Formats: sequence, structure tokens, C-alpha cells
Amino acid sequence: MLNKYPLWKYLLIVAVLAIGLVYSTPNLYPDDPAIQVSGASTALKVDQATLDQASKALADAGIEVKAAEVSERGGLLRLTRMSDQLPAKDVVRKAMGDDYVVALNLAPTTPAWLRALGASPMKLGLDLSGGVHFLLEVDMEKAVAARIKVYEGDVKSLLRKERIRYRSLPANQENAFQLGFADSETLEKAQALIRKEFTDFDQTTTVRGDQQVLNLALTQVRLAEIREYSIKQNLTTVRNRVNELGVAEPLVQRQGANRIVVELPGVQDTAEAKRILGKTASLEFRLAAEPDAARATTESFEFREPGRPAVPLERSLIITGDQVTDAQASFDENGRPQVNIRLDGHGGELMSRATRNNVGRSMAVIFIEQKPVTRYVKQMEAGVEKEVAIQSFKEEKLIISLATIQSPLGSQFRITGLDGKGESSELALLLRAGGLAAPMYFAEERTIGPSLGAENISKGIDSTWWAMVFVSIFIIAIYRFFGLLATVALAFNLALLVGLMSVIGATLTLPGIAGIVLTLGMAVDANVLIYSRIREELNAGLSVQRAIHEGFDRAYTAIIDSNLTTLLVGGILFALGTGPIKGFAVTMSLGILTSMFTAIMFTRGMVNLIFGGRNFKKLWI
Repeated sequence: MLNKYPLWKYLLIVAVLAIGLVYSTPNLYPDDPAIQVSGASTALKVDQATLDQASKALADAGIEVKAAEVSERGGLLRLTRMSDQLPAKDVVRKAMGDDYVVALNLAPTTPAWLRALGASPMKLGLDLSGGVHFLLEVDMEKAVAARIKVYEGDVKSLLRKERIRYRSLPANQENAFQLGFADSETLEKAQALIRKEFTDFDQTTTVRGDQQVLNLALTQVRLAEIREYSIKQNLTTVRNRVNELGVAEPLVQRQGANRIVVELPGVQDTAEAKRILGKTASLEFRLAAEPDAARATTESFEFREPGRPAVPLERSLIITGDQVTDAQASFDENGRPQVNIRLDGHGGELMSRATRNNVGRSMAVIFIEQKPVTRYVKQMEAGVEKEVAIQSFKEEKLIISLATIQSPLGSQFRITGLDGKGESSELALLLRAGGLAAPMYFAEERTIGPSLGAENISKGIDSTWWAMVFVSIFIIAIYRFFGLLATVALAFNLALLVGLMSVIGATLTLPGIAGIVLTLGMAVDANVLIYSRIREELNAGLSVQRAIHEGFDRAYTAIIDSNLTTLLVGGILFALGTGPIKGFAVTMSLGILTSMFTAIMFTRGMVNLIFGGRNFKKLWI
């Protein structure tokens, strides 16, 4: 019988529409403005007492708290007004101190039954939702200092290998180190050897008492290369860390000689991002000092674990964290957390050389991070005295592992002595994403409103609805009752598109809204082709049932061809475009797929239910 679907096709259409409606529904629930409180380290947990303290501070400041929640990632304080976010963050940060990270966030309000189904609202891009802006400043001088330590260790290892006796002397200028020799003959031999193996030094000599002093300073060209490498390496590392965090549509780019801009859409876990981005996660591997070592060649370090005495270590480094190529968290045979490390070729060679000749000695792993220190000063602004927070950073170097070298190590080994699974996972993530070539500081943090104004959100929604209204008026005026069926299909098409974008985690931007509006206009093309074909068949004298059947069947090829070419263009835009262009390409491509389903399957299903098997003599189309 013409124009009849089997039962399974009707069930398929109903199932698809139901799923689309369910997964588009979370977008009707707007997010709450919130601030998130988490420990500056994974060892410091946030509990209800911590949130009560923060809530009391906000209440004293006249800021209303809608709800306070504790989760594995920390505490969340929901606010009633978006304008309270920035003042609330300042109040809580002052009340909690530097042991806690206070960041801005948006808290979802999706009902529990929808969350249980895995339904969540679309992620909004920075131009629609706003977000957080970080300006990170790279400490170039510490990058140079760390590289000089590595050079110094390599030079000393070379001299020891060639049995040239030397003394370590304190440097008398920046970006250099000094060595002392007993006579000019030994000095000349050392100079020739260093000149042969290293081309990055400007060598100068002086006489100090009975010592021949060799000063090795990095050339200006090499200094520029190290600084450029540091900013590029840190930029790559920040991008990798943001990718590990799963942030949607982030902006990570260089600004000037030593700064990096990071912009994150507001729906992300910005407290976690701030902690991950702010940590240097630098490592230093050093040998424990010999009992009779000169004080000038050693440096004492405290353990991260309290209660253990400080240990003297050699000043020279074996390797640093930027030579780590992979890191994975795991557990040892006793169930204690550890991180399995893999080094690059040069790092593996240095580690092998250092440990091969020092079996039986202890080697320390030093964890380096920048601790924030906040102080509050009173300043006059427009004749009003205000308390302003000034943040600085102090470098903290603590031993996380001190173990005896049982056998020579290579490019793979493990770090133990970590404080719980959370810390081992975080350290592995930071090292896996790439070691920082230099420490970074938060020079600026602020919220970003929609780049084109909050008004654009409402205008985008209005444009979508007006597009539906005008398209519906046009199609109903031209095709009457069949136009009404196309309008119903258009509404379901919008629901399917929104639901599909929510399911796959696509980010909606302002160009993405333009793609949705364009999709609504293009979605009726298939209906126009079908309905025009039905008219032609009726004018050719076919019966109503035969005209409907032929109209759908003969228009099918043209619909597929036209939509496939548009889909191809969308794929090219997505592959070659960036940022907003990708957002437009995604919504347009998904819209093509949903419009093909609603025009071919859903519209025909409705027509078959209404007209199929019935004896109509005339069709108003």
C-alpha cells in the first residue's frame, strides 16, 4: 500500500525525537554564578567547615549565598547575582588565606534526573558566556639560571672525566660561573677542552692570588635562544595542560616577550585550571652531598614531609623536569603512590652517566613550586580609603624523594614519596603535559563579559525565533497544510540540533548561532523540493496517493546531492578554520544532518499517518 511506514519506522522516529527533546531540555536551565574554593595543594581538602567559614565571610560582607556544596574537587558557593562574583572572590580569598585557591565558576542547575541520563547544557563560548582571563608572566631569569646550572654540571663532569683538577668558585656576574685552577697550564688545557665541547660560552681569565680563574659566561646569542625557548616551551606546556583539563574553545597565546594570555569559557572548573596552570611542577634531580664535601659545593633542603631533618645536596644538577617526556601515576607493590618517569635521549644519557659512577649514594628528587603570598595594603582611590590585595610569590624547593641508587638508571625510573593518589596523578599530569622551562606567575586574573555584550545572547535567541516565524509564515502561505507540517518538522529540527550539540559537547559561539539560523532557513529547502514535486505530479494527472509517493521518492536524490555538497563545505571550514569559524561549521554541519532527517523521515511519517491509505480526491498544496 502506498504511503505507509512499517511500525519500526514510526518507533524509530518517536525514539529519535524523544531523545532529542530530553537532551535539549537542560539548555532551559541557566547556570548559577558561583565561586569555587579548593586547596592550593591536593593534600588540603575543603570540607563543610571551610565552606561555613567562607559563607560567614560573605554574609558579613552583605553578599547572599544561594547554596554551599562540597565535592571531590573542593567547595562550591552558589550566588544569587552575577555581579556578586568578583566581590565574593575577593572576600573569600582574604578570609581563607593563601592556602586555598578561590576562582570564578558557573554552577549547573540541571535537574538530577536529567544529569542521571547524562544530559547537560551546551557549552557556551567566551563570546556568549564570558569566562576567566589569566595573564601569566614567565620568569626568564630563572630559566637562564636553571640552564646555567645544567651547563655547569656538564662542564664539571667533562673536567672530571679528563682528570683535570678544578675548584668551584662563586660567580661574580649574572649568567656565568667560575672555576679555579692551580696553574696556567691546567687552565689552558681546560679552556681548550671546554672550547672544543661547548660553543655557548665567552671565556675570560683572571688571576686571584695563587689561582688561575676561568669565567664562563653564556653568549648573548645563547641567552636570547634560552629566553625564546622558555616562552615557547611554556606556551606549548600551557596549551597541553588546558587540553588535559578538557576546556572548551580556550584561547592560549603569547603576549609580548614574556607573557602568555589564557582565556577559559566560564562553564569550566576554573579553580582546577588555576591550580594546574599556576604550578611550575619543576623537578630537580641531585646527588646527596659527600660527608667531606666543601660547604660551597652543597646546599641544604628540607623534606616535604614534616619532621625530617634537612639534607645537604650537591649544587650541580643531574637533570631537570623539562627533560621528562612521559609520566604516569601508579602504585608500587605496597600500594603506595608513585610516578613512572620517562626521559628524553639527552636526559637519559645524563641520568645514566650520573648514576653509573655513584651506585650506593643517595639521589634526591626536588619538587619546585611557586607559593602565593598575599598582603593587604590601604590605598586612597578617589578620596576613599580602600584595602587592596597585593600578591607576590615565593619559590619553595622541597625534597619529595631521597633514595639510594641500587643500580645505574637510564631513561625510565620512578618517583616515590608522594602524598596520596591525588598528588601523584596531578604531578604525572603536569609532567606529561610538558615541563615548564621557567616559573610562571599570575600577573592578572579577571572575568570576561561576553565580548559582544550580553545583549548578543538575547539577540541571537530572538533571531532564531524570528527566523522560525518568517520561514513558517512563508511555507504555510505557499503550501498551506503541508507548510504547517513543515513548520512542525522545523521545530523538531531545532530541538534535535540543540540536543545533538549538547550530547557531543559542542561549544556554541555567536557564529554558531548564525549557523543555527542559517540551518533553519536551509531546512525547508528539502520540503520545498518535495512539495513542488508533488504539485507537478498532481498537475500531470496522478492520483493523490501516487503524487505523494512520487513527490517524496523523486525529490530524494536532489535533496541528498544538495545537502552533501553543503556538508562538504562545512567539513572544509572545520578542518581549515579556527575558533569561531569551527563553531559555525559544526552547527551548520549538524543542522544539515538533522534537517535531512526531519524533512525526509519525520515529514513523510506525518504525511503517511494523515494521508496514507485514505481516498483523497483533492490535495490542498
